[in-house]
Amino acid sequence: MDFQLTTEQKQIRDMVAEFVDEEIKPAAAEIDETDEFPRDLIDEMAELGLMGMPFPEEYGGAGLDYHSYAIGLEEISRGSGGLGTVVAAHTSLAGNMLYEFGDEEQKEEYLTPLNLGEDIGAFALSEAGAGSDVPAMETTAIRDGDEYVINGGKLWISNGSVADTVTLFAKTDPEAGNRGISSFVVRPGEDDGFVVEGTEHKLGDKGCPTAELRFDDMRIPESRLIGEEGEGFVQALKTLNGGRITIAARGVGIARAALEDALRYSQEREQFDQPIARFQAIQHKLADMDTKVQAAKLLMHRAADRKIRGESYIKEAAQAKLYASEISREVANEAIQIHGGYGYTRDFPVERYYRDAKLNEIYEGTSEVLRNTIARQLLD
Repeated sequence: MDFQLTTEQKQIRDMVAEFVDEEIKPAAAEIDETDEFPRDLIDEMAELGLMGMPFPEEYGGAGLDYHSYAIGLEEISRGSGGLGTVVAAHTSLAGNMLYEFGDEEQKEEYLTPLNLGEDIGAFALSEAGAGSDVPAMETTAIRDGDEYVINGGKLWISNGSVADTVTLFAKTDPEAGNRGISSFVVRPGEDDGFVVEGTEHKLGDKGCPTAELRFDDMRIPESRLIGEEGEGFVQALKTLNGGRITIAARGVGIARAALEDALRYSQEREQFDQPIARFQAIQHKLADMDTKVQAAKLLMHRAADRKIRGESYIKEAAQAKLYASEISREVANEAIQIHGGYGYTRDFPVERYYRDAKLNEIYEGTSEVLRNTIARQLLD
C-alpha cells in the first residue's frame, strides 16, 4: 500500500492549486454574489486540460488517472464549490456517460468537444417526483420511425441552462419499470422543443446554474440513443457511482478551505492578549477538523484505487461520498465557530463554505440513500 503521490500527480496538484490561488479564489466571492456562470474561468480551465481530466487524449482528454482527477477537483472545489459542481457534472456525469456507454461516433462528435471545453455537459435524470426513486420518472421517449419524440421535464439539473450537450434519461417503455428507461444525447441549441423553464435560487453552489428543463414534442434522431433501449437505469447507477468519488473530492476541497482559513484566523485573532490558537479549546477543534479531512481523503483515494483496478467500488464510493459530505459541513461549521461573529458574516468566506458544503449531503445520492447502499453491500 503506497500513500505517496506519483511525480505526475504532484505536478497536477501543484498546477491546479496555483491556478486556484491565482484565478479562482480571488473571483469566488463575486461568483457567489452574482451567481453568474463563470465562462471566462471555464475557458481558462479548458486550456489547462481540466474539463476532460480522466478521459483519453484521443477524445481530447488529459489522460489522467482517477486519483489525479479527484485531486484536481478537490483543488478546484477548494477555490469554489460552484465550480467544483460545474466540472463534476460536466465530466463525471455527462462526459462519463458518453465515454462508458456511447458508440465511437458519439464519442468523437459529443465527448471530444466536452473534453476540450468547447461544449458544456449536463446530466438530466432527476424529476420533481423522481429523485432517489428513479423509476418514478415520467419523461417519455416514443419511437416514431427513425426518431424519438420526447415529452416531459427534469429538475435540479446542474449546468442545465448553459449546456451544449445533455445526457437525458426517459422511458421508452413506460410499463417496464426500470427496465424501460433509456438514455439519449440531447443538443439544446439544435433540438426544437428543448425549453429551459428557469434556474433555482439556491442556498449555495453559486456559479453553477441548476435548471428546470421541459421537453415539448422534442424530436431527436435514433442515432442519439446511448447504448440500447432499456439500459438507461443501469447506465445511470454506474455513472452516479463513479460520480460519488468526485463529490467526495468536492467535500474534501471545501473542508480543506474551511480548515485553512480557520487555522490562519486562529493565529491572527487575539483575545486575552494572545492568539486564540493558543487556547486548548481551539486547538482541539483544529485537530478534529484536520483528522476528518485526512480520513475523508483516504476514503476518496481508496474508492478511486478500486475503480482504477477494475474492482467493485460501490460501497467504497458510497462511503467516501457519505463521509466527505458530512465532514465538509462539520468542518465548515467549526470554522465559523472559530471565527466567532465574523464567521457569520460575508466579510469572511467560511459562511460560504458552509452553504456550499450542505449540498454534498443531497445530490448524487442523499446521505440516507448512501447508508442504505452501504448496508446492502455489507449484508450481501
